[in-house]
Amino acid sequence: MKIYKNFNIENKFKNSAIAIGNFDGFHLGHQKVIKRGKQIAKRKKISFGLIVFQPLPVMFFNKRLKNYRIDSLQQKIYSSKKQGIDFLIIKKFDKKFSNIKAEDFIKNILSKKLKTKLVFISKNFRFGKNRAGDIKLLIKNEKFYNYKTKTISPFNKKNSIVSSTLIRKNIKKGKVYQANKLLGRPWTVEGIVKRGDRRGRKIGFPTCNLDLQNYIVPKVGVYSSRIIVDKKIKKKGIVNIGFRPTFGKKKLVLEAHIFGLKKNLYDKRIKVMLIKFIRKEKKFKSLAELKKQISKDIERSK
Repeated sequence: MKIYKNFNIENKFKNSAIAIGNFDGFHLGHQKVIKRGKQIAKRKKISFGLIVFQPLPVMFFNKRLKNYRIDSLQQKIYSSKKQGIDFLIIKKFDKKFSNIKAEDFIKNILSKKLKTKLVFISKNFRFGKNRAGDIKLLIKNEKFYNYKTKTISPFNKKNSIVSSTLIRKNIKKGKVYQANKLLGRPWTVEGIVKRGDRRGRKIGFPTCNLDLQNYIVPKVGVYSSRIIVDKKIKKKGIVNIGFRPTFGKKKLVLEAHIFGLKKNLYDKRIKVMLIKFIRKEKKFKSLAELKKQISKDIERSK
């Protein structure tokens, strides 16, 4: 898969089919769009690519919105490769780009630069300055710029439309099991292990600490998990996401205790997959009480 950070793509990827959107989470709905897009592109013997935005437009317009993403950019790139996409355009979403009029986006980018033949979008897709562009505008300009607009019907699971919004709601409520069903995989936080105060090690339960960065913040509490170390070694574990009230802390942190792992993982990149919510975070009266509860959590997560 070829990755571009602008619209100056190679000639072999011009005259292609392109899906446009945030694709945050690469959930089952996104996978349906990509699968259908690839099928049509293959039948027409053209390439299939994606246009995504960095940062997410909603985060650009609302600077206070820090914890929102389901996936990081690196995870999005990985998912794109896994889906067998030919090329990925990661467009920086900044003030200049946000001021491009919808008509100019069609004329100068989709037509002139990319020479797009098929455009795949969701029915509620909006684009251009002040979100003035929509599916009607794209269809209106089809003949003039020689492309076709395609919309894929939403993916329904148990009478609910699969969407990034629904997945975020489930994660925030601690319903990661339900969110994972909509994603088609476990929701995963990826990051570099930070040095903590080693309190977990002192009480017999060493942890790997991660910063949640721009990830959506799940319900505070303890989760059963699977942790990927060294890119491929998958271990079971438990994760506490919270403020560690027993120790009087106030900063939100993700702490992962990996079963059977003894080596130091400081400054290593790990992937923490949340499987199921176990319990709420609470303040314990003593370290002995905390240790007893952690042992119970471990048993529940196995």
